[in-house]
Amino acid sequence: MRLSVISHSQQPWEAVRAYHVIRGKAGLSHARTSCFQSPSHPRRADQRSAVMTIISCFASYPTSPAMSYELEEAKSGRLKGSNSMSSLTKETSLEDPNNASFWMPGNYQRTVKRTANSFQACNDVVACFQERARVERQYAQQLSEWSSKWRPLVDAGPLYGSLLQAWQCFLSSADRLSALHSSICCSLVSEDRDRVKTWQKETFPKKMFCGFQESQEFENGFTQAQKPWTKRLKKLDKARGAYHKASLKKQAARDREEHARGNPDIPIEKQRKIQEEKEQAVEDMKKMRARYEKVLEEVTRYAPRYMEEMESIFDQSQEEERKRISFLKQTFLSIHRHLDITNNDSVKAVYSELHHALMSINEQDDLRWWRNNHGPGMPTDWPQFQDWNPQEKPKNVQKQIEDRDTPERSVMIGGVKVRALYDYEGLEIDELSFKAGEVFLKIEDEDDQGWSRGIKDGGAEGLYPANYVEPAL
Repeated sequence: MRLSVISHSQQPWEAVRAYHVIRGKAGLSHARTSCFQSPSHPRRADQRSAVMTIISCFASYPTSPAMSYELEEAKSGRLKGSNSMSSLTKETSLEDPNNASFWMPGNYQRTVKRTANSFQACNDVVACFQERARVERQYAQQLSEWSSKWRPLVDAGPLYGSLLQAWQCFLSSADRLSALHSSICCSLVSEDRDRVKTWQKETFPKKMFCGFQESQEFENGFTQAQKPWTKRLKKLDKARGAYHKASLKKQAARDREEHARGNPDIPIEKQRKIQEEKEQAVEDMKKMRARYEKVLEEVTRYAPRYMEEMESIFDQSQEEERKRISFLKQTFLSIHRHLDITNNDSVKAVYSELHHALMSINEQDDLRWWRNNHGPGMPTDWPQFQDWNPQEKPKNVQKQIEDRDTPERSVMIGGVKVRALYDYEGLEIDELSFKAGEVFLKIEDEDDQGWSRGIKDGGAEGLYPANYVEPAL
């Protein structure tokens, strides 16, 4: 029988299903000699039923929050792009880098708008992790529903002993994980969201009508710093235009002079006039150049002061942005701390106890228990010769038959360790008292009245409510 055909990429329940099919085929091939398919062996049918129940149980196990979120988002198409994050999208500019420079007039607007963008970013962060909180809540609810659905089926199933306890541990682990993910949801909503909202309200005071006070202050500061600079740039641009125009005029006059020189068709008087126009154009060009250089020198002298004033306001903006980045960093770290279940001691304890329960599965103990409770190990009264005693009353044969048909409480060989969930004070002399968290042995299974029998380390023995304890790992 080969099981290596099962791929490592298959889900655990698929591997169990494949194993079950292979075992079924093997059993059919030996139907004449094997008891696997025989109606006289209900235990085999119970095993097949248990395998199919395990497959159904873990096939319906809820997916993790991240996976369920991605599946839901993929179905709705929201992973392809969302308009809600437009404020955080980087825009590619095809403009001239010089024209897009911060130092050019009006280009401080990107820095001013950063305040409004940061405000919107806070809204996006809150909306994003509110949705994650809903995912956590839904996952917690699915875990709880899964556990509640399968607990009675598992308890009433055909498994027994340590194997049953291991299966039950999966369900109790799901309940504890459900509580954990519910607490994550509460943390994301009550702590992180409220912290961002409170900080946002304090950090971004708004104007009476619209906009933010911080944006208006930076707008006014940059405008005042750029006003004299813009005035000088306009003057410089005008001087440069005049100089370039004079240079063009000079070049045209020089071209006319070269064309007229040595041309017999142009009178001498006309040539002299063209030469005078060229000389005048050269003189005008020199004046415009001197004026242009003077204005440029004035602009150059003023540049350090302009840069100092602009940087002073920009540094104020940077400081405010630094505070915002620092706050959001701490917020993200807080969210990470709430979501990072890999370092959560409760989660580690859940999976540690679950692993311990799985490693505690002992086929020899389970087989011994079955032998002692349902097999050759069961006690019986073998027929013996009994002498007649005239003083004994004749036994009622019908009463013996009825007593034989009355189901007896199942006695556990060695007992099973259980832990008390609640305090219980015995009301009758044959009842066992204990405190929550106390560990003792269960020596008889639950009867039809809901009572089990247990014994403490000190030897105290008695009945107790079966639903007051859980298996102790």
